[in-house]
Amino acid sequence: MNALWRVLKPGRVATASLALALIATVGGALVVAAQPKPAPAPAADAKASADTAVYKPPLRGAPGGRVGGGTRGTGHEPAFVLSVLAPNHTGLTVSEQPSLFWFISNASSYPVELTFVDPQKTEPLVELKLNPPVSAGVHRVRLADHNVRLAPGVSYQWYVAVVPDSSRRSKDILAGGSIERVASPADLAAKLSSAPKNQVPSLYAGAGLWYDALGALGDLIDQAPQDKSLTDQRSALLRQVGLPDAKTQ
Repeated sequence: MNALWRVLKPGRVATASLALALIATVGGALVVAAQPKPAPAPAADAKASADTAVYKPPLRGAPGGRVGGGTRGTGHEPAFVLSVLAPNHTGLTVSEQPSLFWFISNASSYPVELTFVDPQKTEPLVELKLNPPVSAGVHRVRLADHNVRLAPGVSYQWYVAVVPDSSRRSKDILAGGSIERVASPADLAAKLSSAPKNQVPSLYAGAGLWYDALGALGDLIDQAPQDKSLTDQRSALLRQVGLPDAKTQ
């Protein structure tokens, strides 16, 4: 069990103030950016293409959300952006085994850990450590690769931490989000079955399914990584929930 989970063990893992307090203790070398306000959805943007995903957040007040993130430095490396690609509320999915995405703007010479937890369990469901160097860019974690299946109606939390000093975990640079599996809207399956692949992210986004929209867009980018229009669509989607563009420095 890693030290990150010991800090974020059940009973405290869902408390955003604790996670933010953990970030704030890193010291003078750490610069924490305030969470930006979500940008308005570009539904009326004349320049938006028909394929642009416009995210419609769920109407119900889902608890939880994004913590940490922003621009920061370690004192030994230049400032960088660390973000979980999650909305500032509990993001939804209809998938039993969705993907999680996170972003770091610069390559890191420190290890990075990802922890995925069910607050009702005593042990993390996923503990993933990436040894340095960790490349800059968007990183994808498929829960299917870790034999994790989401139960409906459970708000799971996940965290990404850059670990400058494994013996002083209070110096971790942390970002986190939450995810919940819900039932698929009644008409969504029919729409998906007849839609071309490039419109699938938009259908998921319009249904308020953040992780599915981002996953479908990630699939398209994986198939055509040089297609700038796809990465531009992802950047537009991220801006709608107040996240920075996923661009490396």
